[in-house]
Amino acid sequence: MGVTRVLEKVRTRWLRAGFLDFPVWIPLFMGACALAAGFAAVQQRGAFFPLGIEAAIALVAVTPWLFDLAGYKLPWPVFVLLTVPTALTLIVVYPVEFDFALFLPVLLAGHVAATESTLRSVAASALAAAALVAVDIAGRFEGSEFWVPAVLVGWDVGFVMQYQQRRIEEEQATQATREEKAAVEERQRIAREVHDVIAHSLSVTMLHLTAARRTLEHEEHEHDDAVDAYSHEDIAEAVDALREAERLGRHSMTDIRRTVGLLASGTGRAAPEPGVGDIDRLVEGFRDAGLDVRYQMHGEAQEVSASAGLGLYRIMQESLANAAKHAPHAGVRATLDLVRTPRRLSVWNDLAEVPDVRPDEGGAGLKGMRERSELLGGTFRAGPNGAGWLVEVEFPASERVDDAADPKDCARSFLRRRTRSESR
Repeated sequence: MGVTRVLEKVRTRWLRAGFLDFPVWIPLFMGACALAAGFAAVQQRGAFFPLGIEAAIALVAVTPWLFDLAGYKLPWPVFVLLTVPTALTLIVVYPVEFDFALFLPVLLAGHVAATESTLRSVAASALAAAALVAVDIAGRFEGSEFWVPAVLVGWDVGFVMQYQQRRIEEEQATQATREEKAAVEERQRIAREVHDVIAHSLSVTMLHLTAARRTLEHEEHEHDDAVDAYSHEDIAEAVDALREAERLGRHSMTDIRRTVGLLASGTGRAAPEPGVGDIDRLVEGFRDAGLDVRYQMHGEAQEVSASAGLGLYRIMQESLANAAKHAPHAGVRATLDLVRTPRRLSVWNDLAEVPDVRPDEGGAGLKGMRERSELLGGTFRAGPNGAGWLVEVEFPASERVDDAADPKDCARSFLRRRTRSESR
């Protein structure tokens, strides 16, 4: 684990220094080859025992590779000046047969070709080849006709390595672009489906609501003196209810259009997600719709993180919606206790006839509330309790992770868990 961490740090330094993202073993192997060549050149001259000037010269020659292995990049002219003159010094001043020091100019040409532009790598390789030819012409070295082509081969290997790595990175970038494009197209397709199915249906519903309201208003004005089955107060109440339904419907249409727009474009910022502080407004909405709700909160809303607040809001919303659906004329008592440990949200509604449903079972609504409770690190219970139905969530007081977290992360995590649950 320690070696992996060190290699990752070195790789990060390479990328920061401007190296291409080669597999780690490639620069390690090239550096090891250069160090081995320097070691062999010193060993050939017997300069280790005692340590001679040849060892110091070889150390200077391989210094650029030591910097590379440490994650630092020397400018290519410095690389050439440190390696070529010192390698030639060993060759000329301390000549041996089959000199391993000659491999250093070859490795230099490959290294510069793999890490620098073509023009710079050609210049570095030309300098190394010219130095070998000059020493050969001066009569201090023989074999430039072999080692100059070797330098060219080293340059070619490095050039091919850089070319291949750039093609790989371009392919990766192209693949990432394709995936992003596919994700955008999928979002646009979903947006079209949402718009065509939900927005269209809601628009038709709005037309019916408007027509019903106008008909009632017309009847009320046309038959002011008539005694019908409904009183003027009943008609007025019905008109107010329809007008409120229209208002909520238009608000929902606006929300759908905004959401569809964000989904289709993949840009922009949505409105802030609701939290504990918005539960009062939620309860008021259900009261205005005719549901008898009594709600109390003990403690401060700031004690709950944004992600936990969103989960509690959705659980309360689902609980009240179920109460309005199954027992619209029954009373509901809801309590959010943020003082005690563990914290608790309970929603109890009176039922004339308790349904025959086993606790903690039911439809998708109960399953969704249970999954949101698990995201809070808590427990969820739902089922008959006395003469009514109780939904209760207990979650730990320590659930305060990252109060600045984006509530959308909670929602995305919830959707992933729900999708896995449904697939099972």
